[in-house]
Amino acid sequence: MTDGHHQHQEAAVDARQADPRPPRGFWFGVIVAIVKPFMIVFTKCRFTGRENMPRTGGVVYVPNHISHFDPVVLGYFIWECRRIPRFLGKASVFKIPVAGKIISGAGQIPVYRESAQAADAFRDAVAAVERGECVGVYPEGTITRDPELWPMTGKTGAARIALMTGCPVIPVANWGAQEILRSYTGKVRFRLLPRKTLQVRAGTPVDLSAFEGKPLTNQLLHEATEVIMARVAETLGELRGETPPKELYDLRKARKAQGEEKE
Repeated sequence: MTDGHHQHQEAAVDARQADPRPPRGFWFGVIVAIVKPFMIVFTKCRFTGRENMPRTGGVVYVPNHISHFDPVVLGYFIWECRRIPRFLGKASVFKIPVAGKIISGAGQIPVYRESAQAADAFRDAVAAVERGECVGVYPEGTITRDPELWPMTGKTGAARIALMTGCPVIPVANWGAQEILRSYTGKVRFRLLPRKTLQVRAGTPVDLSAFEGKPLTNQLLHEATEVIMARVAETLGELRGETPPKELYDLRKARKAQGEEKE
């Protein structure tokens, strides 16, 4: 074995020691063992902006939502950023046999919509951030209904968590998962081949300094959320090489308009 080969091995070991992965625990280890080989074999991942994800301390990352498959992609991306992802996810996912136990055991946070337990997810997310966790919040609350798959207007949860804890908010854009699983098209279509290119990009922290130290009124939270969603759309535009719309798709207004048309 040559000296050059030894030096290469030593450099690789030094790099791992300088940038170690966090302890993953048993159940998250199960997820990594399943997801990482799958992603390597069946997809081509292009991850950029990993340097923008803080390696330690509480943080909220806010991704756009384009497919039921993108939580897998985003979770893998966060793991490659040397963090353990803690997603806020629909409570129904936690009830799926086997998968629900794994997801729950891996420390993911269930969201009980429109129930007495709805506030629990918010409290759990705040507690996780205060423990120094990396918490993922889909600010749109659901997969985008924008015809061009741009982000929609957002809900205020991520802004509230960030302003309560003082943690950074990292905008994260993903693109390509919709080619594997396209949602809300009338029929489920899951296609792995030919291999799809999955892109994820983390942007620099959102500047929320204009809102810090002020009472968390609904108006302030909505204004902060608009700033967050603009950055998510901007980051996705960089990924797609396109310009995002000036006004994001508003699902409530669209549903209201559809209701009026039916009447």
